[in-house]
Amino acid sequence: MKKALLGLAAALLALLMMTPALADRMYVLPESDTRKLTWEEIDYWDYESLGYAFNEIFARHGYNFEPGQDYDNYFRAMPWYTPNADPRNQVACYPKLSSVEWYNVDLIKQVRAAKKGKGNDYGHSIWDSFSTGFDTLQGFEYVRLRTGQKLNVYSAPDSTSWRGANGKAMVSTNGAIYAAGWEGDWLLIMYETNNGSVRVGYINGNKVRGGVPLDTSLHFASNPATVRQQCVLTDDPAGVAASIAVLSPGTQVTYLTRFYNRSAWDYVEAVVNGKVARGFVPAGSLDITYGADPLESISNGY
Repeated sequence: MKKALLGLAAALLALLMMTPALADRMYVLPESDTRKLTWEEIDYWDYESLGYAFNEIFARHGYNFEPGQDYDNYFRAMPWYTPNADPRNQVACYPKLSSVEWYNVDLIKQVRAAKKGKGNDYGHSIWDSFSTGFDTLQGFEYVRLRTGQKLNVYSAPDSTSWRGANGKAMVSTNGAIYAAGWEGDWLLIMYETNNGSVRVGYINGNKVRGGVPLDTSLHFASNPATVRQQCVLTDDPAGVAASIAVLSPGTQVTYLTRFYNRSAWDYVEAVVNGKVARGFVPAGSLDITYGADPLESISNGY
């Protein structure tokens, strides 16, 4: 158990100590800010990935994305991204773009438009390219809680929600606990279970003696979504992907946000056996209903 916990801690520490070389690999188009790219270079990527490549140019200069949306979560996980100080002024970064970058913005738009409607079968996916070997989810950090406590863990921020371990899931504060942030009085945590798997769930902060040294608030998209292909809903995306339920095509869920480790996971809310349950499904398993296209909200602004 101690060895496994040390491995978990080391993997999380790696997220905080990424080298410049690793950061360079976390660009879709590393040279989009230094030279004019070619159609062939951009055409290498699939339709979805080009959305990230497009927004990457603006993210280099601190563009403020909509909180909780895919692009916001994605770029906030990148060590090189620093949002502009004023989130109300999304276009503050526009004057910072060079003529080379604006050229690449236009070219990416053209290539992406040519792929529209063809799905993601035309080109490579960033989720394959950004498999960096991390064993845990980006966005979680170690929190030191007063020892000697056992806290109930629920899959959603509600004591009536689905609960793992046959309804008895608990976490001991004597072990390592990692947290992502607060949703009301509930803290989203990740920890290792007694059987060596990993569980992500919520604890009631009011039950934690001594308080929690973390003030991060969670912001979720809460978009309607439909399961596109059969997939497993899991509360363990960092380990063995133990099943909460198998979701059939056509199942209605709520898309909350996206997390990354060795692959991309969509964090969703579903109903399992009459109870609300939150968990993870592999990215690409859902058809998500968005409001305005985040890409268009940027590209139409200059």
